[in-house]
Amino acid sequence: MNKNELVEQIAERSGLSKGQASEALGATISAIEDSLAAGQEIAITGFGKFSVAHRDARQGTNPATGEPMHIAASKSPRFSAGARLKDAVKS
Repeated sequence: MNKNELVEQIAERSGLSKGQASEALGATISAIEDSLAAGQEIAITGFGKFSVAHRDARQGTNPATGEPMHIAASKSPRFSAGARLKDAVKS
């Protein structure tokens, strides 16, 4: 499913127009992005939790040369599925 198909599903299920559904989806995604950028977690009961994972700086190995190299610290988004979502996928 791509974004346009998701917007169509939202419009069908909520009774909104496709334009309104697109705006609602865009606002939801923006709110999640802004919260994660600020280091906050977003928990949606039954669906899951969005969070930011912090990776410390470390020493690695360049796979092409075998030489040691420094890997900088970084942050990445994480998603942990909730119980209701896990059950829906299992069945």
